[in-house]
Amino acid sequence: MLNQNQTPLLDTLKACAERPHAPFYTPGHKRGQGISQSLADFFGKATFRADLPELAELDNLFAPGGVIQEAQQLAAEAFGASQTWFLVNGSTCGIEAAILATCGSGDKIILPRNVHSSAIAGLILSGAMPIFVNPEYDPVLDIAHSITPSAVQVALEQHPDAKAVFMVYPTYYGVCGDVRAIASVAHQYNIPLLVDEAHGAHFAFHPQLPTPALAAGADLSVQSIHKTLGALTQASMLHIQGDRIDDDWARHTLGDGLRPTKGDWAKPTLRERISKALQLVQSTSPSYLLLASLDAARQQMALHGKELMSRTLQLADEARTRISQIPGLFVLSAPAPLPASGEGLGVGFRGFVALDRTRLTVTVSGLGLTGFAAEEILDQQLGVTAEFASLQHLTFIISLGNTQEDIEQLVQAFTILAKMTPPPAPSPQARRGFGSGVFKTPLVWDDFFKMANCVPISPREAFFAATETLPIEETTERICAEILCPYPPGIPVLMPGEIITQAALEYLQQIQLMGGFISGCADSSLKTLNVVRVKH
Repeated sequence: MLNQNQTPLLDTLKACAERPHAPFYTPGHKRGQGISQSLADFFGKATFRADLPELAELDNLFAPGGVIQEAQQLAAEAFGASQTWFLVNGSTCGIEAAILATCGSGDKIILPRNVHSSAIAGLILSGAMPIFVNPEYDPVLDIAHSITPSAVQVALEQHPDAKAVFMVYPTYYGVCGDVRAIASVAHQYNIPLLVDEAHGAHFAFHPQLPTPALAAGADLSVQSIHKTLGALTQASMLHIQGDRIDDDWARHTLGDGLRPTKGDWAKPTLRERISKALQLVQSTSPSYLLLASLDAARQQMALHGKELMSRTLQLADEARTRISQIPGLFVLSAPAPLPASGEGLGVGFRGFVALDRTRLTVTVSGLGLTGFAAEEILDQQLGVTAEFASLQHLTFIISLGNTQEDIEQLVQAFTILAKMTPPPAPSPQARRGFGSGVFKTPLVWDDFFKMANCVPISPREAFFAATETLPIEETTERICAEILCPYPPGIPVLMPGEIITQAALEYLQQIQLMGGFISGCADSSLKTLNVVRVKH
């Protein structure tokens, strides 16, 4: 057992910041002496004294052998991993590195269609070919959940040469799929299960939270420590567990009975490939403010995590109970246990085995509002800001940083919103679709998910292909050359290599008209799209 009271990286950074010396190294502000006074007044000079480069005492992120290594070992123990890497480019770089480490050009990877755009970036960087699995869908709430073990099994039966399985756990709505069963399916094919656990960094610290992905059998998980815990924005971790991630990968790539050797022909282990991939996608000038915040956040949770999460769950449960009693509102709750047959429940619940209770999703369509209009009223008039809005819902993250006063303000804001008859007119953009009761996406999700494997060329090939820009009405049935996704939650509706359908275009346009923001596209007005140029 390591001493979780320690913060080796934070302590060393503090010592370096306080040591008097003449700095002749980057950054240019020289420990805050040259920083803008407006920044110094706002952040305080102590922040800039700690904004240091990779001094000898501070170790090297890409070849750690000192305090970074010690801090990562402490984090691995606290989060239940056999090895942990600190990330300064967010979970995005961890997901990209995971795909780069497991898949080469043309290799297949099984993954859900409702992945974050970072996974699509991983496909583009690696040249891997996606084999998309349809997530389960709740048609009443218009929410896509997780993929199921049976769907993964079918995909692997059809593509036994796949190199990895990738899943999202939890979804942006806090919905958790069956990681344990999906891991078991992947391991039958001797391939690793990679998990985007960006929103589940807190799971390891309370028994009433969903099971952490690693504890449920996943081989690799990527967590945004800043999203639900106490690290600075962009500070994340990549974890792996056990020897399976190397043993199974070696068997799958080299054949049964063969292991990598030290000869020139030998392939590096997957751990080595992860380290190399991270060197490609992380900054060579990592922020020690971010790294130290990971060290401190780990110590905080290792020492006080259960207490902090108990209080967070109490606040979340209070908010859920009180808001669910307000007429016109519905709060997403955990499903009843599935019967042994798996029958008798809506299709959405087969991909919904647990809910992160600290994630609060409120359906507002019963008030005659879109989520976008409700978000605008809450934010601009009632002093409450949601994590994100969708057509029917608002989603809120309740974390260790929230207070009883926050919950009171949230409940009071929804109480006022529900009594607004009629509600005050939202902005022209948010007004569209207002007052229609229940809002359904014009995109038929079943049709959308059928598009999932309509990827005639790899995302990488499409991304780097010769392209042309066309009016959006002329792009149907063409191959998309850019990523288009409402953000948040950052789930692409169209991606490079995918066939553009009329349903997808209508969905994107409707989201934009209702006040949503579409990212990734060159033309933010959505009047034109980039498509792969047709060879004549």
